[in-house]
Amino acid sequence: TATPQGPVAGTGQGRDGRRGRGSAGPGPALTLPPPRWRRRQARGALGSGLDKATGTLLYNAAARLRDPKHLGFLVGYIARRQILTDLQLGAALEYLRSHPLEPLDTGDFERACGVGVCVTPEQIEEAVEAVIGEHRAELLAQRYHFNMGLLMGEARSWLRWADGKTIKNEVDLQVLHLLGPKTEADLEKKPKVMWRHETGNWDGEVGTETRSLLEQLRGEALKFHKPGENYKTEGYVVTPNTMALLKQHLAITGGQVRTRFPPEPNGILHIGHAKAINFNFGYAKANGGVCFLRYDDTNPEKEEEKYFTAIREMVEWLGYQPYAVTHASDYFDQLYTWALELIRRGQAYVCHQKVEEIKGHNPPPSPWRDRPVEESLLLFEDMRKGKFGEGEATLRMKLMMEDGKMDPVAYRVKFTPHHRTGDKWCIYPTYDYTHCLCDSIEHITHSLCTKEFQARRSSYFWLCNALDVYCPVQWEYGRLNLLYTVVSKRKIIRLVETGAVRDWDDPRLFTLTALRRRGFPPEAINNFCARVGVTVAQATMEPHLLEACVREVLNEQAPRAMAVLEPLKVTITNFPAPKALEVLVPNFPADESRGFHKVPFKPTVYIEETDFREEVDKGYKRLAPGQPVGLRHAGYVIAVQNVIKDASGRVIELEVTCTKSDVSEKPKAFIHWVSEPLACEVRLYERLFLHKNPEDPSEVPGGFLSDLNPDSLRVVHNAMVDSSVLSARPFDKFQFERLGYFSVDPDSEGERMVFNRTVTLKEDPGKA
Repeated sequence: TATPQGPVAGTGQGRDGRRGRGSAGPGPALTLPPPRWRRRQARGALGSGLDKATGTLLYNAAARLRDPKHLGFLVGYIARRQILTDLQLGAALEYLRSHPLEPLDTGDFERACGVGVCVTPEQIEEAVEAVIGEHRAELLAQRYHFNMGLLMGEARSWLRWADGKTIKNEVDLQVLHLLGPKTEADLEKKPKVMWRHETGNWDGEVGTETRSLLEQLRGEALKFHKPGENYKTEGYVVTPNTMALLKQHLAITGGQVRTRFPPEPNGILHIGHAKAINFNFGYAKANGGVCFLRYDDTNPEKEEEKYFTAIREMVEWLGYQPYAVTHASDYFDQLYTWALELIRRGQAYVCHQKVEEIKGHNPPPSPWRDRPVEESLLLFEDMRKGKFGEGEATLRMKLMMEDGKMDPVAYRVKFTPHHRTGDKWCIYPTYDYTHCLCDSIEHITHSLCTKEFQARRSSYFWLCNALDVYCPVQWEYGRLNLLYTVVSKRKIIRLVETGAVRDWDDPRLFTLTALRRRGFPPEAINNFCARVGVTVAQATMEPHLLEACVREVLNEQAPRAMAVLEPLKVTITNFPAPKALEVLVPNFPADESRGFHKVPFKPTVYIEETDFREEVDKGYKRLAPGQPVGLRHAGYVIAVQNVIKDASGRVIELEVTCTKSDVSEKPKAFIHWVSEPLACEVRLYERLFLHKNPEDPSEVPGGFLSDLNPDSLRVVHNAMVDSSVLSARPFDKFQFERLGYFSVDPDSEGERMVFNRTVTLKEDPGKA
């Protein structure tokens, strides 16, 4: 068995692939058996008489149960074929985790995991009949669009230990008997639904499959523990004080779900952070809990006020209000006190190895690892007083992490004033030391982080338990990445420095400030995150999937206007009135109840150059000699009378006649136009990079800066827009008819407006 000696309390992974062993010194016993030991115990229970199903159950039990006291007990039930299914095994594990320190009641255990229970086919048939009877009316109305999983779930609740496949087969059989074979209508897809962040509901006909925001976001969170039941989580380390600490935790929180979003204030948030924001705030909100916004401000060299401000702005822009705004620096005094306690317990020491010496996963052991506690306390105090230069001394913790990293640094020397604490400190804690302890102080229930932090889970549990404080649970999920972009802070800074983009909010980037400036509505970003979901696997998505979410939202939100990017002057020689007319244009043509705006209609109008051709090709339906077109919303059809050109032969003006569209033959097409327009600048954006993975050397050997798209931005300086947009403010959004969705840029001044194209009306087939 494992002994309480060595670098880590049973939570890390050694370089030989085995679990690390418990460390000496005061504090709770943290010893756990290595996986190899557990597998030997499981194999020894059966010897060679091992069928495949039993072997699988034994393997799962050994992999999922970390408690050596209870593993032999559970293996015995599996070996005797008293636990036969994954369902029973899951119930058994749940029971054992719920009774980590108590003597086991055999009878209670057997009742909890269905030992000896036999469910007959007749019982399954009767249960499914009863469930279908309860939902008969909805089934007949919705037919195969009904959520069959609901029937499965209810039948399962009646017969907990029944075989799932048998229940499903019985449900399928009885539904077929009731409804008959599927018809064409049954095979049609259900209409799209969309999450409305402002109402907290889904729009659309979703019947019994209406899903909450939680169900959209949580994915792997279905496995999450309830507040106060941290010990039921796989891999959670239980100490003699765990239950008492959890009781105190529940007394403080009242059983409330608590999450946190902990960004570093050294850059602007990007699209991947949007997923983290939605998950942390969304999970808390869906469970009636709260979410902290906590700045991880432990590196004063890179932190700036503009980043603090921008981060909070983006969180609130996405529709979330933090329960509290905190900083890691709020807890510097407490963290320092705990560091002293960690040294006293023999779990940390002052080390003088250089940074380059301890990099990587197989660094040489520190020659100062076993220095006396009193010596480390004195040296750590010298670090705090500034008696060591940067890099001359660090405080390191005595543990081995899953990825082989040994004795991570807890404190380092930095002679840099802090944004909030000034010159008070010249030593600053690291992420490995700070994060779990801040979570403990704020009584976080679910510490949600991306997959790359999985290697820190052992140190997270170890440190809380080594200090004997409340230990939250860390849960990891896959990052959200987009193709055709970079989100690294260092690389965005390079793009800014080289002039490839203007700043962090350049609309070609995928920072949240850039997406806001381009005109992406926050609801669309939240919908995108919900559709991606939260799973353990990393998600790498195409940008056009995000753009599709943008179109869905803007189609409902952006009022229509008319604009011309490449104007061609058109003079109506027989204008039907002695003065300008006013044309009523619906803000949303599909729903005129949402109002109208007026635009002037005068003898001189402007159309797009591309809406006129002197020679007509097959399939061309717009304006040409002998081919009239309608003017959208005006009620008139124009026909070319005369084409005026400059000295180079370029068409600069058309003279046309007009007739009422209700008396002439219906034209082949209607085109947009402006009259008495406002001059404006329009910025048209394409992808910033040419390749899907600009950071991949195999795809872009010259590096991401060599992959820039020379046509990522085209500025139209002399565009025209109708006067209905005159009162618009920065970030207001419009659909310019036939052109796309556009947003007012903050560069707009007075009547000189600047618009960013957010997305085109339809996806470019070349992008898909």
